[in-house]
Amino acid sequence: MGFNLKGRNFLALKDFTPKEIEYLIDLSAELKSLKNAGITPKTLEGKNIALIFEKPSTRTRCAFTVAAVDEGAHPEYLGRGDIQLGKKESVADTAKVLGRMFDGIQFRGFKHETVETLAKYSGVPVWNGLTDKYHPTQVLADFLTIKEHKGYLKGIKFAFVGDGRNNMANSLMIGAAKMGMDFRIVAPKELFPEKELVANAKKIAEETNATITITDSVDDGIKGVDVIYTDVWASMGEEAEFERRIKLLKPYQVNMDMIKKADEEVLFLHCLPAFHDRNTEVGEEIYQKYGLSEMEVTDEVFLSKHSVVFDEAENRMHTIKAVMVATLGK
Repeated sequence: MGFNLKGRNFLALKDFTPKEIEYLIDLSAELKSLKNAGITPKTLEGKNIALIFEKPSTRTRCAFTVAAVDEGAHPEYLGRGDIQLGKKESVADTAKVLGRMFDGIQFRGFKHETVETLAKYSGVPVWNGLTDKYHPTQVLADFLTIKEHKGYLKGIKFAFVGDGRNNMANSLMIGAAKMGMDFRIVAPKELFPEKELVANAKKIAEETNATITITDSVDDGIKGVDVIYTDVWASMGEEAEFERRIKLLKPYQVNMDMIKKADEEVLFLHCLPAFHDRNTEVGEEIYQKYGLSEMEVTDEVFLSKHSVVFDEAENRMHTIKAVMVATLGK
């Protein structure tokens, strides 16, 4: 069954029905199959796409760029120093200007209100590439990956471990509620998600037969799960929090002991980048300061048969392409 999403913004999964989310995941799989067969339908030919990045990115930037080019569009990267967004020109005024020149706008940055303002005033589809509150394009890639490996989404037992109030935990909780999953956030009480967001997720869950559990118990939260998901202990802009987060989150590190508490065929997912070794400047700095060579996930788990993180990373491109094609295509 097809859906007409043309002209829609993609700011948060809460704005979409379960059927619409399922449609985007299925469209992603279809576009992935076509690309693997060397076919690019060029449904965005003649379109111009603005890519606004307040925060730098590897996967989001590359995924939007390759997806746009595959479909015949021209992507224009606008970094923090390239435009006057919120500095010499208001977000609303910038939106009105860009909307007259571009057919679609991607925003990756800090305040969620910024992407909402772009959507309100630009007059063209706006896509959230990440804000401090939500990261919906990542969740689509996560769900496509799970469906590829497990064959289904409804009823999946899914545990997010770590900082339970970051943008990934927020987005996954809403998305899991929409798709009828058994979703658990496993985190220290100091990092539990906002009560209002949990209440919203539970309200959605009543309609989809999903379950939402928030717990600080690793044993209870991980028992029998099909998916374990984690993220960095301090997000971009929170690096000063590392020492406090390490103390809070060390018991929640995804290691083989945790994996053994889950289903035998458990999948491990991570939105990346991951601090699983010392082969980065930050990783080495953390080791020198705190003596910790692995943070949110051990190298053993990251490189294990359970890990599907690079399938997940590739799927950013296919799901982002589906969002653009569905909202902007012919």
